[in-house]
Amino acid sequence: MNTTITRTFHVEHSIGNVWANLTTPEKVIVCVPGASLTEKIDDNNFKGEVQLKFGPVKASYGGLITFTERDVAAHKMTLKGTGTDTKGKGSAEMLMNGTLAEKDGGTEVNISMELSITGMLAQLGSRLINDVSNQVFDQFVNNFKAQLSGKEVDSSLHAGSIAGSMIKGIFGGKKS
Repeated sequence: MNTTITRTFHVEHSIGNVWANLTTPEKVIVCVPGASLTEKIDDNNFKGEVQLKFGPVKASYGGLITFTERDVAAHKMTLKGTGTDTKGKGSAEMLMNGTLAEKDGGTEVNISMELSITGMLAQLGSRLINDVSNQVFDQFVNNFKAQLSGKEVDSSLHAGSIAGSMIKGIFGGKKS
C-alpha cells in the first residue's frame, strides 16, 4: 500500500531555530508519538523504533533513518526511512522532503512524505492509514511547537484520537 501525505504548518520561531530542531534527530524524535532513537550510527544515519497501536492492531517497527540531504542555505532536507515489523509481519519505507521558509514573522514548514507499507498495517487500507497518519502528524506538530517554546512534550501516542480515526475510516464512507 502506497500513500502520500503533504502538510504545511506555521511556527512562531525563527527559521534558524526551527531548522536546528528539525535536523537534529535527538531533538525532533521526542516530538514523534511512539518513536524513539536507539542508536546514532554517524551524522546522517540513525536507528530507531516506532510503536503504534490502533484498535486491536499493534505494530512495532525497528529501522534506519538517513538524511540524504541537509541544505542549510536553502533550508531543504530529505530523509529516507526503512523499517521492518519486529514480528516479521511487514515493512515500511518513507521518503520525506521538507522545506522551510520565513513567513509572517515566523517559519512555514512544508512536508511531503511518501509511505509504502506492507503486511498487517497495509491491510487496513490507505484511507485509514491516511486518517491515522494525519492524527499522528497533528500530534507531532503540537509537540514540535511546544518544544520550540520550551514547554513539556507529550510523546505518548494519543490512543483516543487514533481510535476515532479508525472508526471514521471504517464507517465514515458507508451510507445507511
